[in-house]
This record gives sequence, C-alpha cells and structure tokens, in this order.
Amino acid sequence: MRLFAAVLPPAEVRRELGAVVDELRKLPGADGMRWTGRPGWHFTLAFYGEVDDDLVPELSARLERAAHRTAPFPLAMRGGGQFGHGKALWAGAEGDLATLRLLAERAEAAGRKAGVPMGEHRRYRPHLSVARSREAGDVRAYVDGLGGFTGRTWTVDELVLVRSNLPTSGVPGEQPRYEAVGRWPLGGAG
Repeated sequence: MRLFAAVLPPAEVRRELGAVVDELRKLPGADGMRWTGRPGWHFTLAFYGEVDDDLVPELSARLERAAHRTAPFPLAMRGGGQFGHGKALWAGAEGDLATLRLLAERAEAAGRKAGVPMGEHRRYRPHLSVARSREAGDVRAYVDGLGGFTGRTWTVDELVLVRSNLPTSGVPGEQPRYEAVGRWPLGGAG
C-alpha cells in the first residue's frame, strides 16, 4: 500500500480555500497546472511510500501512540508559496506549528521504528498542495493570490493514515484517490 500520515482539514476549511483556488484557476496559464482534488486536500506529516502489508499493523500501533502523546492543537491555513520554481503551488499554515512539527516528527519516527524505509530526514515544512506543473514557471500571480488568504482556525484532533491510490486509467487530469485506513484521536481523547 502507498501510505502517508496526514492532518485533514475539515470541510468548511477546504471550502474557504476552494473559493480562493477557484479565483486562481481563472488566471492566465492556469489551465497548464494540474489542480489537486479538494476531497484529498491534506497536510502530509510523513510520506511512507509503498509499505509492505505486514508492516502496517506495527506502523498503525506506533502512529496510535504518537497521536496519544500529542495534544490537540489549533491550526489555520494562511498564505502560500511554491516549490521547484513553480512546479508545486501550496497553501501554508499558521497556529501551533511547533506541535504540528512535533506530530510530523513522531509520524516519521513511527515509520522508521516500524521498519518502513524513510529516506533522508528533512525539516518539516507545513504545506497543502493545491497545484502542480511538469514545467518550472512563473507562479508569482498564484502565490500573490494565496498571500492574503487566512482561513478559519480549527482544532486538529486526529492523526490519519492515508492510502494513496494512484490514477490507473491514463485519463489526463485523473486525480489520485485517498482513503483513510487508520484514524487516531490526539491526546488519547475519544
């Protein structure tokens, strides 16, 4: 299974960002971007890649412990930026970013301890991808469009293990499908 750990924004927060993204999609050149599907919007905490089925129970147990050890915290989407000279456009975050980073570190450690090959460690940078491009390009207008955005604050109260089902139809623009395969309340609540 292709898996990652994530924080999922609630529907009303996705709607707020969606209104901004709808405006960005009207800008010149927007049809050259691959816009991510709203139902799948998430903040990736740790990407595990292809995980052997026999490692999933251990990974799940370790993620449950990581969630239990992390208190719920406030988060909001704010602003945006780009990676790779315009190859990825993202919305940023504000709120208790220290706890978000801690949860990301714990999710990464859970993968390593469960035996998932994790590759090199990188400092966590909270972002929610809204568009990608195969080509580098000037995305300043999009970044500026996200710059003034601040969404409502919500309480992050769960850690989610998500399975990514990559497109198989070959239809241009087909989106990956995401399904939660595990959910754990933060702080042991619930």
